[in-house]
Amino acid sequence: MADKATTIGELLAPTVEALGLELLGVEYLPMPGGSLLRVYIDRPGAPAGAEVDGEGVTVDDCEAVSREVSAQLDVEDPISGNYTLEVSSPGLDRPLFAPAHFERFRGQLVKIGLKLPQEGRRRLQGRILGVQGDGVRVDVDGNEFEVAFGNVDRARLVPDWEALGLAPAKKDRPGRRARPGKRKH
Repeated sequence: MADKATTIGELLAPTVEALGLELLGVEYLPMPGGSLLRVYIDRPGAPAGAEVDGEGVTVDDCEAVSREVSAQLDVEDPISGNYTLEVSSPGLDRPLFAPAHFERFRGQLVKIGLKLPQEGRRRLQGRILGVQGDGVRVDVDGNEFEVAFGNVDRARLVPDWEALGLAPAKKDRPGRRARPGKRKH
């Protein structure tokens, strides 16, 4: 049986596609007093980092999807009780939901949270080596891990801020060290 997020994603995908966008994935977070439904959209074929270049999802895109999806959810009513709907671009630290997402970003740095520990670890960070069968292979500190997609709780790309030109400038001042508690007057 599919989980709630998968079921809702399958329900909403045609609506998002009708607006000329792609539904990347859905996060459903039940909470006391009201749940959170987060819908990630993208422009089909948009490169990673498109937000920086102005080629990615716009606020108008999010508003249009929010309007249409909200109306559809009111009619279909897949969530009982109160919930908050968020529609978002994937951002630079884009979430990865499907095997195709991992394959698309082969060679990129990724953080993966696991549902169950694997080799004593619940979190992995490394380079995506590729998709194989029902899992993804990741190089973590020179060790190859194969993680079954069913064991992936969350996965996000780790942006290379320097390559994107967004890293803060480094202050190189050779020979000077900061000393805690000491100030020059």
